Amino acid sequence: MTWIILVSCIGFVCLLKNLTSLVRWILNLLLRPAKDLTSYGSWALVTGSTDGIGKAFAFKLAALGLNLVLLSRNSAKLKTVSAQIQASFPHIKIKVFELDFSSGDVGPAQLKEAVKGLDIGVLINNVGVTYPRPMYFHEVDDQVWMNLVRVNLQGTTHVTRAVIAGMIHRGRGAILNIGSGASVVVPSHPLYAIYAATKAYVDQLSRSLYVEYKHYGIDIQCQVPLYVSTRMASEVAYVEKSTIFIPTAERYVEAAVKWIGYESRCSPYWAHSLQWFFASMLPHSLLHSWRLSVAITRTQKKPTSP
Repeated sequence: MTWIILVSCIGFVCLLKNLTSLVRWILNLLLRPAKDLTSYGSWALVTGSTDGIGKAFAFKLAALGLNLVLLSRNSAKLKTVSAQIQASFPHIKIKVFELDFSSGDVGPAQLKEAVKGLDIGVLINNVGVTYPRPMYFHEVDDQVWMNLVRVNLQGTTHVTRAVIAGMIHRGRGAILNIGSGASVVVPSHPLYAIYAATKAYVDQLSRSLYVEYKHYGIDIQCQVPLYVSTRMASEVAYVEKSTIFIPTAERYVEAAVKWIGYESRCSPYWAHSLQWFFASMLPHSLLHSWRLSVAITRTQKKPTSP
């Protein structure tokens, strides 16, 4: 009888915890106001800014009144995106820098030059890469996995270090690192192991820096998106169009900016959060099996030609 009461109490506490989290999420989603991002400073830096989520962030931040520093490896795309933003928001100042994190040559000197003399109040660490296809760990060649480490891990670290000293000096700033559901929402991400590991680094780095720098007036956050309808998602997961659960980059960013400056970790798009909530209720063994079966299926499927 005692054991039945004990198990019932534990179950009730777990249920209450989950319900409390759900209610808090609903209140934040519906009632919490977005922060004025210009209060952090007059400039925003966006990495991976010529496609997908990064490009959508660049447009949205310009719409909010922030000047932009755009970083990408593609000079032609940088010029095109810069011209498009300038045409829509002529009052915004824009600086572009061509930097290829995958080369391994991007260091502190280049990044300090990119932010020299600028009041960088908001940093969007969006640049990221993944496998060209699902692969077992032993199949991943050195060039592929080192590329992941240079871009996802070193890139995020170097850019953050380049801007954080100025934020400390000014006593304000917001850093947003784009993580992945592959390292947080699911307990494992088979056939994408190294990608998931680099994103786990981004998550843990963000949450640790959130604690380290909160008293300096710097808000650091890791956002955890699931699938977003972008070029990378279409190539890897064969996402062909947006749905209610797979938003466009623009819809994702519209939700994302409203959460900047709050929790150390969040999934700002409402349908992603719901999926995360229900995934947390499932046994890990079931999620392991599901993710493995999905990945194996994708190794046998070829994307349709555009």
